[in-house]
Amino acid sequence: MKSKLIELLGERGVAVCDGAMGTMLYNRGVFVNRSYDELNLSNPSLVSGVHGEYVAAGSDLIETNTFAANRFKLAGHGCEELAVSINREGARLACEVARPAGVLVAGSIGPLGVRIEPWGPVALEEARAAFREQIEALRDGGVDLLIFETFYHLPELEQAVLAAQEVCELPLVAQVTVTEEGATPEGIAPRAFGRTLADWGLDGIGVNCGVGPGATLEAIEELRDAIEVPITAQPNAGQPRNVQGRNIYMSSSPDFMASYARRFVKAGVRLIGGCCGTTPDHIRAMKEAVVALRPTSRPPRRGDRAASTIEIQSVPAVERSLLARRLAKGEWPICVQVRAPIGPDVGPTVKRFRELKEAGVELVSVIAGRGGARMAPFAVAQILQREAGVEAIAELPCRHRTLLGLQSEVLGADALDLHNLILVTGPPVMLGDVPDATADLEVDSIGLTNMVRRLNEGRDVAGQPLGQATSILIGVHLDPFAVDLEHELRRFAWKVEAGANYALTTPVLSAETLIEFLPRIASSKIPIVATVPLITSYRGAERLRTYGAARPPQALLDRLQRAEREGSEREEGVAIATEAIRALRDHVQGIQLVTPWNRLGEVPAILAEVARS
Repeated sequence: MKSKLIELLGERGVAVCDGAMGTMLYNRGVFVNRSYDELNLSNPSLVSGVHGEYVAAGSDLIETNTFAANRFKLAGHGCEELAVSINREGARLACEVARPAGVLVAGSIGPLGVRIEPWGPVALEEARAAFREQIEALRDGGVDLLIFETFYHLPELEQAVLAAQEVCELPLVAQVTVTEEGATPEGIAPRAFGRTLADWGLDGIGVNCGVGPGATLEAIEELRDAIEVPITAQPNAGQPRNVQGRNIYMSSSPDFMASYARRFVKAGVRLIGGCCGTTPDHIRAMKEAVVALRPTSRPPRRGDRAASTIEIQSVPAVERSLLARRLAKGEWPICVQVRAPIGPDVGPTVKRFRELKEAGVELVSVIAGRGGARMAPFAVAQILQREAGVEAIAELPCRHRTLLGLQSEVLGADALDLHNLILVTGPPVMLGDVPDATADLEVDSIGLTNMVRRLNEGRDVAGQPLGQATSILIGVHLDPFAVDLEHELRRFAWKVEAGANYALTTPVLSAETLIEFLPRIASSKIPIVATVPLITSYRGAERLRTYGAARPPQALLDRLQRAEREGSEREEGVAIATEAIRALRDHVQGIQLVTPWNRLGEVPAILAEVARS
């Protein structure tokens, strides 16, 4: 039987819902200790004004201001006897704004805010009666459907659904909230709760609120493989930050939410909106992002492959980036990677790269490395550019940095003429020299990519104009040999969509394996720079796995063992690297050469061998 929700949406295909009501009222100075739902009676023009802003932003559907309008929550404000009036008036206000614009109205229903039996004092029938009272008032007020949202205790949600099925025939949508672990706060995975909710005969099932669009998308992808019911998504705008006593959502800009809206559509979502922290600006951007998209009958399953033809799009003209010019012209740049040195002395690194500069090396990528008191990559990169005459590419990891701190670092890099950044989430801290170090992560490489793109457009994380745009060539990591390759492919696609200009692979120990992989990312159309290591020993090949490389091919290990027996490790290492670079010549758009510090002197020999081919 066709879903009532799909029938209601009709030719809209994918409908865009509104964003947060509470956030908007809070921003207008309504204190959090007020009953926002009671404003339907005491300040209806304020509520109508918010509805009007969402309609103007392009919402196909708006929700009533009744999320907490059940008698249990209203009792905390002394308004429990006004429950019917608040809900009926909430529906009337929304319909009054929505009807002239042809916009649908959903009755918003949230949890009761109390524990029900057998874990609490409220009986199941008492809970159902409270939901029934609210639903009848919304029905009488003229709503088109009901949305149960931000539930996590499924027995309570079941009572709400049963109450609705007793008193109306409106389409019913149920949305559950998940944590950053991808399950409800009670530990129920989307696959499990999706199947449970589908058995209740709902017209739409989805995820809302939570910790932001990233976790919501992952939950949606698991949900869509478990159920056939239309899926909905209304995430928060990330996590709030307290700024001068006010909760501000800074980590998910309108553009960032719009990029996720496109991903939601591609994942099969039929109703998309926002929860806490989202505003009409977010909804406007989301509507623009999905208006031209139409859902397929079923979203792609895991394992679907991209087209095999690789077509590279133009690289942005970053005026002061040699790397950008090389990639744009198809000149196949080769850079050499170096770790930031331990301690304050960068002299040996400068000396080495002066020598490499004379041998023809133009580009150096500086990474943070692991262990020890290492100098900041930005400092090393700036010094190498100034004193060795090579152009630097600096790694910028997200861990242990705030969003605003990352923004400051990018602005500083641009001012210091560091126009090539590799944006990485960074490895999680496990054990090491600083056992009490934390793995704080406010934004990952996808969010950071989106932020740097905005800075390149002249806007900060809040969307405010900067007066002058940055000029950063955005590089991201790509692991073609990841254990969970489908997850890596999804994240890579999101990085490209967020604004990546090129990608740098993890160490390649088998050119053939990388060449076989490349058709899977052909649709990305950004240049791929392959990382080729100079392998100096059998143990060295195995050690590279620690840094993201795939398991070395047995033929490679056999060659290295034979070279060790014959005392020809140096020659064999150069030959292996040269062969890999030659094999990749017609398949990638550049090379990053990685060598141990004491083997940087081999780089000129490798470049000379490659030049002969």
